[in-house]
Amino acid sequence: MAWLMLVVAGFFEVVWAYAMKRSDGFTQLVPSVITLVTMVASFVLLSLSMRSIPLGTAYTIWTGIGAIGAFVVGIVALGEQLSAMRIAAAVLIVSGLVLMKLSSGH
Repeated sequence: MAWLMLVVAGFFEVVWAYAMKRSDGFTQLVPSVITLVTMVASFVLLSLSMRSIPLGTAYTIWTGIGAIGAFVVGIVALGEQLSAMRIAAAVLIVSGLVLMKLSSGH
C-alpha cells in the first residue's frame, strides 16, 4: 500500500507542477487552487508512504516521478523541446529510479 501511495503522490506532483505553470504566477484562480490542493495531497501521501519506505528511497522515487512526468507533460502539453540529450537525461533518471527501488529491499 505504501508504494501505491508513493506512486499516486508522484502523479499529484506532476499535476501540481503543470497547474503551477498554468497559474501564471498564481494569478489565475483555478490553476492556483488545483496547484495547492494537489500539492497538499502529494505531500500527505508522500509522508504516509514514508511510514514504511525509507526516506531516501521514497523521496527519490517521488521526485523522479515528478521529474519524468513534468518532462513528458512539458513535451506533450506545452510543446517543449525534445532532443536526444533530454531523452538521455530522462533515461538516466528512470534508470536511477529502478536502481533505487531494487536496492531498497521493500
